Amino acid sequence: MRVAITSSGTDLDAPVSPVFGRCAVYIFADTETLKFEAVDNPAIGAASGAGIQAAQLIVERGAGALLTGNVGPNAYGVFQSAGVPIYLVSGGTVREAIQAFVRGELQSTAGANVPAHVGMGGGLGMGRGVGAGRGMGRGMGRGMGMGRGVGTNWGPSATPTMPTTAPTTTSTREQEITALTEAASELQAQLAAVMERLNRLQREK
Repeated sequence: MRVAITSSGTDLDAPVSPVFGRCAVYIFADTETLKFEAVDNPAIGAASGAGIQAAQLIVERGAGALLTGNVGPNAYGVFQSAGVPIYLVSGGTVREAIQAFVRGELQSTAGANVPAHVGMGGGLGMGRGVGAGRGMGRGMGRGMGMGRGVGTNWGPSATPTMPTTAPTTTSTREQEITALTEAASELQAQLAAVMERLNRLQREK
């Protein structure tokens, strides 16, 4: 069976990315032979609609299932229409996720587990010449304005908006911890993608 896995790298030993629409790489692997193909996410820098574009890519490449940490309602709708089930992965490597899927240890989801357009907002600016100015921010978590964008320099272009009320229950704290962990993982994946692209361009000089 051919499955797609959201990944932070380009091989089976890379960490599974907890985000779907804006993960760095999609790994398409055969569950029996473990032969795989790594495909850069073309929608990672999309101003909007990244989840739908990514879902269409997964479907078009013939994946029979998706292994990921989170999926939004728009992307879920694409998978539901195409009959592609989604299995949730809480961590580990791509190889471990495939093995857990084969053993039947992963839980399928009957719906989106994150809201649409989570925290679209300002974020980190990536310098690419004077006047680049294309800002594409997105946030993770409860009202946090973490994101990425193209600007004139590296550095925070917006201050994250933290929750205005303190958590009052264990479940609320756990949700916030989960959201912050996902935000950190996404930023790490974005940085890895940027560094990989930078290294590639430097080698081509």
